[in-house]
Amino acid sequence: MDTLKVNVNGQPREVLGAQPHTTLLNWLRDQGLTGAKEGCAEGECGACAVLVARPDGDHVSGPGGTRWESVNACLVLLPAVHGQSIVTAEGLGTPGALHPVQRELAQRGGSQCGYCTPGFVVSMAAEYYRPGRREGEHHAPNGFDIHALSGNLCRCTGYRPIQDAAHALGTPAEGDPFARRRQEPAPPTRPLHLHTLQGEFHRPASLPEALELLARHPDAKVLAGGTDWGVEVNLRHARAGVTVAVDALPELRELHWTREFVEIGAGLTLSEIERRLDGRVPLLAQWFPQFASRLIRNSATLGGNLGTASPIGDSPPVLLALDASLVLASAEGDRVVPLADYFTGYRQTVLRPGELIRAVRIPLPLAPVTAFYKVAKRRFDDISSVAAGIALELEAGVVKQVRIGLGGVAATPIRALETEVALRGQPWTQDTVRRAARVMGGEGTPLGDHRASAAYRTAMLEQLLLKFYAEHPAAGAREEVAG
Repeated sequence: MDTLKVNVNGQPREVLGAQPHTTLLNWLRDQGLTGAKEGCAEGECGACAVLVARPDGDHVSGPGGTRWESVNACLVLLPAVHGQSIVTAEGLGTPGALHPVQRELAQRGGSQCGYCTPGFVVSMAAEYYRPGRREGEHHAPNGFDIHALSGNLCRCTGYRPIQDAAHALGTPAEGDPFARRRQEPAPPTRPLHLHTLQGEFHRPASLPEALELLARHPDAKVLAGGTDWGVEVNLRHARAGVTVAVDALPELRELHWTREFVEIGAGLTLSEIERRLDGRVPLLAQWFPQFASRLIRNSATLGGNLGTASPIGDSPPVLLALDASLVLASAEGDRVVPLADYFTGYRQTVLRPGELIRAVRIPLPLAPVTAFYKVAKRRFDDISSVAAGIALELEAGVVKQVRIGLGGVAATPIRALETEVALRGQPWTQDTVRRAARVMGGEGTPLGDHRASAAYRTAMLEQLLLKFYAEHPAAGAREEVAG
């Protein structure tokens, strides 16, 4: 059996008796590093945040550099960080030598009870060291993106002093060890095969090895970012006999463009996809900030979000609107399945035993007019009551093509096919859209629950299409002028 090793605050550690379902947070606290707290155990409060050193070849640190990213330690299984470098709030500074982030929070009254403070410190430090952050950016005068803290909650201090501390930060000093560390390679992800009485944890070195494992263990839990499975482990005490981690497989971490499509690896985190696309798929660019928090997006993957097959997952409505397909890999080879045919029932899909999602393909060219709408109790970091992705193509003011993906209104994510038919070939006018909105109100089979009633969901479906028209009333005229 392999020995699990983790570097914590610059010190290598061997983990004796490691179990496949132990979270990184629980292990850190067992080691006496109690700065990170368990507030919610589901990735919503950020009290457990830690920094992870990850590869960053796209930005100022250059090829082979390191990017410090914050993640929720409560959702990370300890074996998933084998060979990685972790930094906790204790590793950033000491009472006698505070880190700049810690100093600003202390001086500006950014802490009362202190329970959430270490998590804020870590998330703020990740943004402090963000490659390319510079003064004068649109986020704030010092370039700080305050949304980097969207996954951290505070119940007593109030957010104004925390924001003040964030906006007071300058750039890292020349000798700052964490800034200097960005110029060095991140630790490579190492294979791991852990066999215990509580189950097995495997991190295969290649896709063929992963597929061979899944062929032998068709009921294995396929693990990517763990933002969903971690909740099941923590709150429902779920356990898997065999876990296969696929997020680091090179074959699942590619992103490339062809003339026909852009293919996005299912193992890339949403933050990585956002950076690498750099706005070239506008509908995704609009969607990213509305998906959970930065802490979650630093771990979550498209493969994981689609693999859970949740009817309220945020990625399916967007990808349905983009007419995406999935590349499904097995020991027999790849097959391509349109996303519209992927969901077969509540949390059920066409995935066969031993098969996994390798990539998402989005056909080109992209529709020129798109939007994503998410109806939830909070604007950010919340679960959808209703979600809609819309992609529209007009020709001389007439709807040439339209695709509408919906979430939260049926047992599966769906295409609003009847609404699409009602719009296609019709002039892009208010009367057309009003008629189609009434059709859209009848799409799906919405149910009432603690998030929204069925009547409310129906009303939102109508209103979202009307809102789309209100935001793009002259889209046809703009296309004619451009042509």
